[in-house]
Amino acid sequence: MTVAEKELREQKQYLTFLLADEECAVNILKVKEIIEYATVTAVPKAPTWVRGVTNLRGAVVPVVDLAAKFGLEQKPVSRTTCIVIIETRFEDQPVMMGVIADAVSQVLELSEEDIRPAPDFGTRVRMDYLLGMAQLGRKFALLLDVDKVLTIEELYGLSEVSAHTQSAAAEKSAG
Repeated sequence: MTVAEKELREQKQYLTFLLADEECAVNILKVKEIIEYATVTAVPKAPTWVRGVTNLRGAVVPVVDLAAKFGLEQKPVSRTTCIVIIETRFEDQPVMMGVIADAVSQVLELSEEDIRPAPDFGTRVRMDYLLGMAQLGRKFALLLDVDKVLTIEELYGLSEVSAHTQSAAAEKSAG
């Protein structure tokens, strides 16, 4: 393996986005697509941080408001608001979910040396949700651990909501 190949393997790409004035980043391999913020249908009895579900080419995808989940100020929907479709895992199955972003910023290439441990102070996001922090000039981006932002129980609840919504839609179209 050449030095360039080794460096390439050690680098990871992250999509950065704004969430209530916080710069956040997720591993680009978890991001499936970015869609315009459009119709999100509220789901009864869902947690307050679940904005609802959206239709993604016939699939029902839960839409999560991480600002609400993290206790941050929620920004009104604007022309830059979008939904980042992320794939995570639940019981060894891929699960798609949408995360509301105030705006998408850029894709960063980071090596292990570019990632710093998150300090025990100063961040409004729970420490167990973070992989670390990446320096962006004078600022830092919070590197989110997508698989921990939603716990297994939370994902199970969301998959039940999706399954219920999908079966209700199937019954409605059949009837």
